[in-house]
Amino acid sequence: MKMALLFLLTFFMAPQMGWITDFETAEKVAVEKHQLILLNFSGSDWCGPCIRLRKEILDSKPFTDFASSSLVLINADFPRSNKNKLSKEQVKQNEALADKYNPKGKFPFTLLLDAKGKVLKEWDGLPTVSPTQFTQQAKDIFDANR
Repeated sequence: MKMALLFLLTFFMAPQMGWITDFETAEKVAVEKHQLILLNFSGSDWCGPCIRLRKEILDSKPFTDFASSSLVLINADFPRSNKNKLSKEQVKQNEALADKYNPKGKFPFTLLLDAKGKVLKEWDGLPTVSPTQFTQQAKDIFDANR
């Protein structure tokens, strides 16, 4: 039953998911599809640079075109507003990801990981490159890890 659910999730939902919030699912999809994981730590409702990163780079056409076939996107969000409050389970998962990958609590903080969770590249803060340059950096790492 578990394998059937994973199969459905991987092949039917993953291309439509965009950003996901479950790291275990991200790892499974990345292994199955031979993709890398882009993990973004954000404060979506309070961190100005996080909001700019999302709008200017991560939602840009060059990046989304590349990501749709090469990356599993996961967002570890730490909102402050009560209206954006996460479930206790999601908070716990995001905190565990922060303990492992972002112990200094940097925002925004973006990592490119292989399917096993090994860090291949870090972007600390808002990148000072264009969306095309950011995408090319990720693509170069993806190509080198095929």
